[in-house]
Amino acid sequence: MGRFAPSPTGPLHIGSLIAAVGSYLEARSRGGRWLLRMEDLDTPRIVPGAAAGILATLERFGFEWDGGIVYQDQRRAAYAAALERLQAEGLAFPCACTRRELADSALARDGSHRYPGTCRNGLPPGRQARAWRVRAEGVVSFDDRIQGPQLEDLARDVGDFVVLRADRLHAYQLAVVVDDAEAGVTDVVRGADLLDSTGRQIHLQQALGIPTPTYAHLPVATNAAGEKLSKQTLASAVAEQPPAAALLAALRFLGQNPPPALAGAPTREIWQWALPNWQLAAVPRSRHAPSPQP
Repeated sequence: MGRFAPSPTGPLHIGSLIAAVGSYLEARSRGGRWLLRMEDLDTPRIVPGAAAGILATLERFGFEWDGGIVYQDQRRAAYAAALERLQAEGLAFPCACTRRELADSALARDGSHRYPGTCRNGLPPGRQARAWRVRAEGVVSFDDRIQGPQLEDLARDVGDFVVLRADRLHAYQLAVVVDDAEAGVTDVVRGADLLDSTGRQIHLQQALGIPTPTYAHLPVATNAAGEKLSKQTLASAVAEQPPAAALLAALRFLGQNPPPALAGAPTREIWQWALPNWQLAAVPRSRHAPSPQP
C-alpha cells in the first residue's frame, strides 16, 4: 500500500507531480492501494484553498485514490497519544532551548542545527519547557529501493530531535510515522529531499513498536540554480500546463521513456501505457536532477 502526502502550502508543481506519479505507479503496478493524505499540520504555512486546488489538479491528471482523504489537522489526538507513550517510557524529554541558543551548534546532515544535549538530563535551573525532544541514540540502517544502502548514526548525524514544537504543534517526524502506521502503509515512495528524515522516522517506529515500511526516494526536480522546486523558489503550478505533456515529462524524468507515439495522447492512454510498463529499477539513482520540460 502506498500514499501521496502533499502539504497545502501552494499549488501542485512538477516536483510534486513527479512524487505523485512515482508513488501511484509503484502502488498500482503491484496491485496495491494508493492513499491520499493532506499534511496540513503546520498551520502557519497553510495557504487557504491550496488543498482543494491540489485535489482538483490530481483529478484533472487522472489520479484515483482509495478511501477518504486524511487531513493531519484532524488527527492531533493520535499524535498526542504517541507523544504520551514516548514520555511515559522516558524516550522524550522537555527542552527549554530557543532557536537563537542553538544557532551556533553543529549542523546535522539535513542542514538543521544538531542539538547539543543542553536539556537532555533535565531543564536548566529557572527554565521552562518550550518543546519536547526524542532521545536520538543508536545507528539506523535501511536499504532504500532507489538510493541504495543508507546508514545514520543518530547521535552524531542528527541529535535529539523535536516531536512537539514550541508553538505546541506536533512535528512532521512524529505525525508521518503515526499516520503511515495507522493507515497500514507498507511502501513509501517520495522525494529524496526526505531521505535524511528517514533515520529519525525509523527510530520513532522502533520506539513506538510499529512496523517500518520499505522506502524508495525519487530524485528531486531542481531549477536552473540547482534549488529544489517549491513555493519558495517560485515553482510554477502544474495546473497551468497541459496534463498530458506534464505527465509525460514526469515519466521521462523518472526514467520510464514513454514512446513518442504518446505525445498528444489523452491522459487516459498515457496511464494505460505507464501502469504495465512501470519499472522502479529504471528510476535514476540520484538525489536531484534538473526539472523536466513538458
